[in-house]
Amino acid sequence: MAIETFASNGPTKHTTSYYAASANPSPPRPALKGNQQIDICIVGAGYSGLSTGLHLVEKGYKVAIIEGARVGWGASGRNGGQVVNGLNASLQTIKKRYGQDTANFVAGLVQEGGEIIRERVATYDIKCDLKPGNIFTGLTSAHMKELEARRALWASYGIHNQDMLDKAQLRAHIGSDVYAGGMIDHTGGHMHPLNLALGEAAAFEKLGGVIYEQSAVIDCDTAAAKPVVKTAGGTMTCGTLVLCGNAYLGHVVPALTARVMPVSTQMMATEPLGEARANALLPTDKCVEDIRYILDYFRLTADKRLIFGGGTVYGGTDPHDVEAKLRPAMEKVYPSLKNVKVDFAWSGNFALSFSRVPQLGRLGTNTYFAHGYSGHGVTGSHTFGKILAQAIDGDKTRFDVFAKVPWYPFPGGRMLRVPYSMVGSWYYALRDRLGV
Repeated sequence: MAIETFASNGPTKHTTSYYAASANPSPPRPALKGNQQIDICIVGAGYSGLSTGLHLVEKGYKVAIIEGARVGWGASGRNGGQVVNGLNASLQTIKKRYGQDTANFVAGLVQEGGEIIRERVATYDIKCDLKPGNIFTGLTSAHMKELEARRALWASYGIHNQDMLDKAQLRAHIGSDVYAGGMIDHTGGHMHPLNLALGEAAAFEKLGGVIYEQSAVIDCDTAAAKPVVKTAGGTMTCGTLVLCGNAYLGHVVPALTARVMPVSTQMMATEPLGEARANALLPTDKCVEDIRYILDYFRLTADKRLIFGGGTVYGGTDPHDVEAKLRPAMEKVYPSLKNVKVDFAWSGNFALSFSRVPQLGRLGTNTYFAHGYSGHGVTGSHTFGKILAQAIDGDKTRFDVFAKVPWYPFPGGRMLRVPYSMVGSWYYALRDRLGV
């Protein structure tokens, strides 16, 4: 199946997800038409673009966001809804690759994304069912040692919001016996991701920002002193351009295409389970993810469905039957759900960088970009949006640190990045199965 892209022959609707079916009301926005000008133009109305834009309009800038489909159409409106602190790459990995100073810097911002989300929800009264706490689970003794090492490492950087859970303690949070134990992060959480995006968009517009929907970008002049964005219906000339298309930017900006690879992950939502049945699955209403290389993740919704996700398809293609792929894993965790009805099943792409570290940078003089969150985009995008806004406003202190972090191409280039990554995933999946 082809990688999902924006429609060029008509409006693009949200995917058939539980989130789209339960989204708060949101007005359709006009498409970009004619030749327009603005101080700052952002491509992409996902979390990165919305976070950047909202921080900038709060500072008084005139900002327009151009979106190829609808607000939150991509990963921001389809993800597992989990607020997970940290990057994909561990602090230890960052220290080994880039040095202690960079590790200290990253440690200082790994919780910032969650803080921004909580502040946005409170300040703008965003109705997205935000709940506190997330749990990492281990299936083997090796996993438990890894979790303990992670907790100790974060504590060494002054981060003390995590507690280990043995098997009995974990059972108070998760009604399953498959896990050896886990670790709870009290400053994590979960929410309705599309409603968070829609609420941030509404706040952005209330402060004077403009959003154009159904306006897929077909060309960007990033080298010009005043960058120009072109869509099928118009152009936008701006003083500063910010590219936040992430996995859905496609080939519009060739300089960014090879930096990341789209990866598809899958989710499904059961029928409403009722209070008693749902509470038996997750008594404390925390979200959960295990720590395998190809992991499972799950949580309850406000109407007491179980959202269960997992699986990875490199290159961003969708499996033929999402439910068939995920149901065995869900039933292994929760045998009581063997005959439960699944009401929604969907896929979405995130952008994977080879180093598993997000990339922040600049093309030419006045074009900025952020992408490559590698599955940790809910928090990372909010942090990077703030850093981008600070840089555009004149404070490039934090931007320059990340911009100097080297990026690495996928071995074999674009043609071989998918098979190379698949081989790597098979290796780590085998290690998970062997418990090493």
